[in-house]
Amino acid sequence: MSSIDLGLTHVALAVAELDRSIEFYATFGEFRVVHRRERHAGQGVAWISDGTRPFVIVLLEGREHSGTLSGWAHLGIGVASRDEVDRRLGAAAAAGHAVVGPFDSPPPVGYWGMIADPDGHNLEIAWGQEVGLTVAEAYGGAEAYGGAEPETPAEP
Repeated sequence: MSSIDLGLTHVALAVAELDRSIEFYATFGEFRVVHRRERHAGQGVAWISDGTRPFVIVLLEGREHSGTLSGWAHLGIGVASRDEVDRRLGAAAAAGHAVVGPFDSPPPVGYWGMIADPDGHNLEIAWGQEVGLTVAEAYGGAEAYGGAEPETPAEP
């Protein structure tokens, strides 16, 4: 593996309270902190990852909130089953987070819903999305894309 990153590596989100955001993404997205530092009091930075690829969400505490991933803007994660989508949406609603869905959309979208994080950024939880398959096909198949042939989940 090269020590120099190529391609899409991260997205950064301004957050009011770093620990609160870390807890949210750990609970509902299964992310964990892979790097953390504090530049000044109340201005922490955390890189969080789900460990599935070399990509992180950078949480920037104490920065100006010039916008949020709200409306249709969102981060999206795939989970192993429809039941897991339902479980996470239910847990988020029980914890007081705004939840939209679940919805059952035709391919390549799948079964999905959204949860608003404590700062108003949307996290989509989905099952059955065909992102890997769609990208592999656009790049001429899995070998041309550099990945294993993606599997389309079977209906429950």
